[in-house]
Amino acid sequence: MRILITTTLLVATATAFAGEPSKSPYAGQETRTIKALSAEDIEALRTGQGMGFAKAAELNGYPGPAHVLALAEQLLLTPEQLSKTRDIEASMRARAKTIGAQLIDAEAQLDNLFAYKRIDDQALNASLQRIAELQSELRQAHLHAHLEQTALLSAAQAARYVELRGYGQPQNQTMHEHH
Repeated sequence: MRILITTTLLVATATAFAGEPSKSPYAGQETRTIKALSAEDIEALRTGQGMGFAKAAELNGYPGPAHVLALAEQLLLTPEQLSKTRDIEASMRARAKTIGAQLIDAEAQLDNLFAYKRIDDQALNASLQRIAELQSELRQAHLHAHLEQTALLSAAQAARYVELRGYGQPQNQTMHEHH
């Protein structure tokens, strides 16, 4: 009896989906200005947001300046640490905004090459090379800020940061005492 019910359900499910074309997960994205970037992606790039570029640092115990500023009281930052953290964050944000704008432009150029059917292997390779360079620069800007921030904090502050952010103890972490 179980086999009969299971078989009936499988046949009914297959029949229900047999006439429907499979929809792409990209459906609806064809109306984007830049196909490879959502409106949220563009906004994040324009405003210098992290977009997960610094996860290697963040999740391995290297605090980020924006989050350190948000946790300044709990981390007991000194006035000097607070001032330097603001400088690190402002510098990183300015650099990320500049690179982000360039990355948006490079993605728009790639999109236009396809949209206007002007793409060939040479144009594709040049465009992808530029995009990869910009993505690398952007990620470097964010990761470098985490390095600078970590050097500014004591080991106890860095450990407290990890705790406050809700992360488990980073694996293979060797924090050195700073300031």
